[in-house]
Amino acid sequence: MASESSPPLIAAQLNHLVLNFPLLEKIEPKWSGSKEYRGVLDRFTLVISYCLDFIKWDVIFDAEYPMSAPDFIFGPEDESFQQFLVLHGEDPKSPLNRLGDWDSQDPTQLMLLVQELRDQYMAYQKKLVGEVQDDRVKFEISTIAFREGIEMQLSSGFNKPEEIKFAVPLVDTNINKMVPGCPWIYPQKIYLQVIYPVEKKYVSTPSAPRLKLVATPDLKTLFSIDDIKLPTWLAGMCMAEYLPPLEETLEKQVLEAISLIDVRRRFIEALAVQFGRPVEADPIFCRKATFISASGVFTFMVHLTITTQFPKQPPTIMLQSCQHFNAQGVPLKSVSLTDYPFSPRWEASLMAERIWDFLADEALIFKKYCNEQY
Repeated sequence: MASESSPPLIAAQLNHLVLNFPLLEKIEPKWSGSKEYRGVLDRFTLVISYCLDFIKWDVIFDAEYPMSAPDFIFGPEDESFQQFLVLHGEDPKSPLNRLGDWDSQDPTQLMLLVQELRDQYMAYQKKLVGEVQDDRVKFEISTIAFREGIEMQLSSGFNKPEEIKFAVPLVDTNINKMVPGCPWIYPQKIYLQVIYPVEKKYVSTPSAPRLKLVATPDLKTLFSIDDIKLPTWLAGMCMAEYLPPLEETLEKQVLEAISLIDVRRRFIEALAVQFGRPVEADPIFCRKATFISASGVFTFMVHLTITTQFPKQPPTIMLQSCQHFNAQGVPLKSVSLTDYPFSPRWEASLMAERIWDFLADEALIFKKYCNEQY
């Protein structure tokens, strides 16, 4: 647990944060700041997602006074953020209000405070970016100001040129609701990362920004954004021109990916006609299925892994003996099999028949291998 070796009041705050704050990437190793209670961990570093990157904030509780509000130490690149918070301290939404009214008995306090601080950090970065003397950046901001959820960040450092990063959410559709029986707890999102070098002098033909598609991790079970080719950024283009056709392409990709769930389901159903009911199968995304089969007295399991590119790509097959084990007691398995008769143009029933026929011969080879190893 994230709360291990922390005082109970601090532990409760940490546990609630871990379980309920999706923008928390991780908590780095905790340490003790108390001279009296050296074994009690009351300080830690939060790694928080922001603008498709991460920010790190140190949180300083006091084990001797666990009912007190924590202090925060922001990164060296954000030295002026604390001053920004003080200047906006009169705002009703200011996190300074929560620090002043800290209730240590309420385990939600730390999570709410971190969320409020992140909201203020977003406003702080927007202010920094707005002050950059770059005409193109100012123009880009003016053309996308109406879009919700955009995050931006001024990035700079020692011997590093200034850059402006944008994280632009794409596809204004609830993907979770489009997947029947969706297991995802948090909404799945696709973003375009746009990075501009800061040009403080006039440039007649500015270079294209660096572009990258980024998606929330769970989305890869539905489709991979790595398979999507970004449109070319034409000379003189701006984000307001670039985004609509990209979003149209992504919406089609999402719809196609969801339709392919049924294609994979029909394929697994066709396999069941040949092999019998599967021992195990992925009922939501239909990416995996396991069947029991036999060749004479030799019984084995057939594991199929189905890619999101099916039927363009054939499933990967692995055989596992039910009767042969290695010295550690682990069942013997075959290598991954992908080189077998298959065509994306075949009906699901024909695919299943050909796999059945292929495994009739492959089972004999696998049985021989198992007997030699056993």
